[in-house]
Amino acid sequence: MYYVYVLKSLKDGRLYKGMTLNLDERIIQHNSGKNKSTKGFIPWFLIYFEEFEFRKDARVREKYFKSGVGREYLHRKLRS
Repeated sequence: MYYVYVLKSLKDGRLYKGMTLNLDERIIQHNSGKNKSTKGFIPWFLIYFEEFEFRKDARVREKYFKSGVGREYLHRKLRS
């Protein structure tokens, strides 16, 4: 399964959206400083994820979450 996920930084509250095959390992990578774009905002915790059977579907969803409309959708969904 492919996972599209949203992490939240405990340092400043920012959100990070990504895609992976191994969600647990990917969160460990983010929190160990192995990702350049998230290294400065450790610690991160998982606040949302979706599963997909196909990589292309997960990639489309990840791109949506990174768009303006997708960010608005996430903020509405996470508020409730």
